[in-house]
Amino acid sequence: MTRDSPWGAIPVADAHVHFFSHHFFAKLASQKPGLTVESAAAKIGVAAPPEGPEKLAASWAQELDRQKVAHAALIASVPGDEMSVVAAARAFPGRFFTYAMVNPRAWSPENFDRVDCACLFPAMHRFSLHDEEVRPILGWADVSRRAVFIHCGALSVGIRAKLGLESAYDLRYSNPADVHAIALRHPGVTFVLPHFGAGYFREALMVADLCPNVYLDTSSSNRWMRYQESHLDLRHVFRRALDVAGPSRLLFGTDSTVYGWNARIFEEQATALYEIGLSAEDARAVFGENLLRIMRRETHQ
Repeated sequence: MTRDSPWGAIPVADAHVHFFSHHFFAKLASQKPGLTVESAAAKIGVAAPPEGPEKLAASWAQELDRQKVAHAALIASVPGDEMSVVAAARAFPGRFFTYAMVNPRAWSPENFDRVDCACLFPAMHRFSLHDEEVRPILGWADVSRRAVFIHCGALSVGIRAKLGLESAYDLRYSNPADVHAIALRHPGVTFVLPHFGAGYFREALMVADLCPNVYLDTSSSNRWMRYQESHLDLRHVFRRALDVAGPSRLLFGTDSTVYGWNARIFEEQATALYEIGLSAEDARAVFGENLLRIMRRETHQ
């Protein structure tokens, strides 16, 4: 399966798609009296997801077929929801990769034997990457040859805001520089920094430069660019990222959610990369081959 692009038809694999399962909505609903899965979904303008994650996976497979996207990394976006993405991947073998949010204080490795990537949100769960509780997760990734996704920089969860739920995050734990030491200590683990560091672009580039096992995920609208002292646009960001990390360590992502696959992100990023002169070979790497390479190496399914 291929999608049209400025370079012609290329295979696309999205490294950042949120899988908002029934369990995800139930966890959010439990945080506010009177809220249910159905009313929470209605508040954000969507239908409540089916209880079976396989049915939600079928909807995503249909959407990706329509958009000509061959593969996607599905992120279980609350701790404890890892079995939803595992069920989705089982229902559609070879289509999805399984990412799952982890709170290190409640790490349960027995549920992660079919998960491809552990997702850490230090600001959300208010921990340092150097805390003792993080070590078992890094050890699991090392032994199992799995990836670790670490959300740094600015963090907001739009669904929580729409539901009136508190988001007591702490940016003190969001600096990509904290990844440096653990990436050096675990050279066999692939570390993924989404959104180019989400406001810590300079620090994300420094870590990627010093650690060849650190990748940058290109996902979302990258609104963090407005925080920079000098004006940045997407072309400048891609030039800098390519200069430092090269095309083999950029992972295309959209940050798509329950609203469907965000084709606009693909079009914007493809246009920017084409205009700065990225070759067709490197475009295939960024838009899919890099994700497939690291997942095929680390996945044991």
